Amino acid sequence: MAVEGSAGDLLKVVTLLGAAVVAVPLFKRLGLGSVLGYLAAGLAIGPFGLALISDPATILHTAELGVVMYLFVIGLEMQPSHLWSLRRAIFGLGSLQVVVCGLLLTGVGLAFGFSLPVSFVSAMGFVLTSTAVVMQLLGERGDMAQPRGQRIVAILLFEDLLIVPLLAVIVFMAPPDLAGPVAATSSRWATIGLALGSLVALVAAGAWLLNPLFRILANAKAREVMTAAALLVVLGAALLMQVGGLSMAMGAFLAGVLLSESTFRHQLEADIEPFRGLLLGLFFLSVGMSLDMAAVLNNWPLIIGGVVAMMLVKALCIYGVARFAKSSHADALDRAVLMAQGGEFAFVLFAAALGAKVIDPVVNANMTAIVVLSMALTPLMVMVHRRLATQPAVSMEGIEAVNGQAASVLVIGFGRFGQIASQGVIARGASITIIDNNVQMIRDAEAYGFKVYYGDGCRADVLHAAGAHLASAILVCLDNKAAATRIAELAKTEFPHAQLLVRAFDREHVLELRKADVDYLVRETFESAMAMGREAVLTLGAAEEEANEVMEHLRRRDAERMDLEAAGGMFAGRALVLGNQVKKAAAHPAAQDSA
Repeated sequence: MAVEGSAGDLLKVVTLLGAAVVAVPLFKRLGLGSVLGYLAAGLAIGPFGLALISDPATILHTAELGVVMYLFVIGLEMQPSHLWSLRRAIFGLGSLQVVVCGLLLTGVGLAFGFSLPVSFVSAMGFVLTSTAVVMQLLGERGDMAQPRGQRIVAILLFEDLLIVPLLAVIVFMAPPDLAGPVAATSSRWATIGLALGSLVALVAAGAWLLNPLFRILANAKAREVMTAAALLVVLGAALLMQVGGLSMAMGAFLAGVLLSESTFRHQLEADIEPFRGLLLGLFFLSVGMSLDMAAVLNNWPLIIGGVVAMMLVKALCIYGVARFAKSSHADALDRAVLMAQGGEFAFVLFAAALGAKVIDPVVNANMTAIVVLSMALTPLMVMVHRRLATQPAVSMEGIEAVNGQAASVLVIGFGRFGQIASQGVIARGASITIIDNNVQMIRDAEAYGFKVYYGDGCRADVLHAAGAHLASAILVCLDNKAAATRIAELAKTEFPHAQLLVRAFDREHVLELRKADVDYLVRETFESAMAMGREAVLTLGAAEEEANEVMEHLRRRDAERMDLEAAGGMFAGRALVLGNQVKKAAAHPAAQDSA
């Protein structure tokens, strides 16, 4: 019997893997994307397709770990300082979008004839955008590190945080139980206390236990134990949040943030990546399998009408909020199309509302079908929007992706700065590999005799393909601060043998790069501004020697100021700035340069 049971379980695994292997490449070849491929494969093998698998709920519960691990990886990229820089987008833009969409979608529920509590729960479930779908689509088109991608990530983070108060609201919306109102109130406060206690315990463990743990394991030099520890942190944080009645994914995200400043974060990301990708694919498969076609057929006018109304109202709301926040028409429309769906946290919210008897099983089945259909339609909507967009898609014809290159110098980013910086290396006759992700720039550079390969330097696999492991020097010449810092940290961890030379955007960026321990950095405007300043001194009648002494004195002051800022913050060295107000002890911080 045990053998037969094991064979049955193995058959399910083979079925899932086979469906993914067949469907995903086919859908990507058709230009439909991997998410839609997973969803279609799940629908095909699920109980409402070929019925090869009859228990999608069990698989969905396991596959939710893919979303959990995805948010852990996102957390690793979100240092507290970076989160703080996104605070306006997270709490300003995010809260505005949630409030406006929540009100309008509640109105949609009331218009369909549902009660206010049912309409509110359905609306807020649909407000919670699918982190898995949006992140996958952003990653596939390379927008994760772009400003518009960062704004979308910020809104998703706020919506993920929203699951905590929403679950608390569900508890208070529940009808009083038989034990009486006093016992019900006591139970609700106990639930909130347990949730807060779980959060405090997770933050305390992250602050005082995780880094020492990984330091001990790293000294033990056991790679498989590091992988096990990474999984332990992710799953342990998820379990702690689940015990506290909160979102597992949010627990993993917080664990990632707490480890984002750790020197082990790139190792952790590499260890988690294979599990994250596999489980996230399994999540999309199980979402496709869980689409109840019987419910759709029995209530098709309500469900189809609900999908159209919910997605349309949410898209219009997101577009309006984005335009109000001064986003361009193109960015606002892109965000509206990308985020006009419900998400995986809606299932958690609906299950809690069903358990608390705020909604009934019929509403739960209908709303679950509406959310799943909206998730399945999103990749199609994105594809249609991309094809109908006024800007034609960039052709990759004639562009060669980096693959197996080897040279003594690797240049990442070939704009104005990279073009000049590469000249000395080329003049000396050294071998050089150049990569960039701007297709038009690659074509323009070819006309001047440069061979530039296409590649995103923020990815470790691309850097390996570009020969970073063989290079003596890596020049990071990007004009994107976040991407340059990310590459610097990655290169220092993965390729410590190579000298790392980085272009810094401003003083604040210099301080970030110092933490990454780069070998050489230069502010992009500093040397040119110093050259002009020296010429101005000469124009005033100074001799060459005097001009050189003045500029050397200013260099020393600037270096001293930078050391003070590294120790005490951005304005710690402001007294060393030479201002033109004679009777002023210190310049106001807002007036200081950021060059």
